[in-house]
Amino acid sequence: MKAILLISHGSHSPKTKKEVALLIEKMKAGLKGQIVKYAFLEIEQPSIPDGIDQCVREGAKEILVLLNFLNSGKHVDEDIPRIVKEAAAKHAGVRFQISSPVGQHPNIVGLFLDMI
Repeated sequence: MKAILLISHGSHSPKTKKEVALLIEKMKAGLKGQIVKYAFLEIEQPSIPDGIDQCVREGAKEILVLLNFLNSGKHVDEDIPRIVKEAAAKHAGVRFQISSPVGQHPNIVGLFLDMI
């Protein structure tokens, strides 16, 4: 079974977690038959390792770590890959993939133009 784990930075604002949870509910509607969860790099819970553990407990054999980050940087290039590598060592047999940041998606320009 495949899991999608949306990773966001985390914030002290409770509004952020509510927005992420709502996004996940909307994603679940379009991703029938897949595990869809969220986790945070810091500040907020669940943490990335906890989110991965939850996906594995629900039967995930493949986890797509979907980056809810606009651009590359230390978190995207170093911190998250390190956390995922540690999780892969813990969960032998589970395949991990990390997406590109949202800002690298070919439709981002269209999205911004739409927002304007």
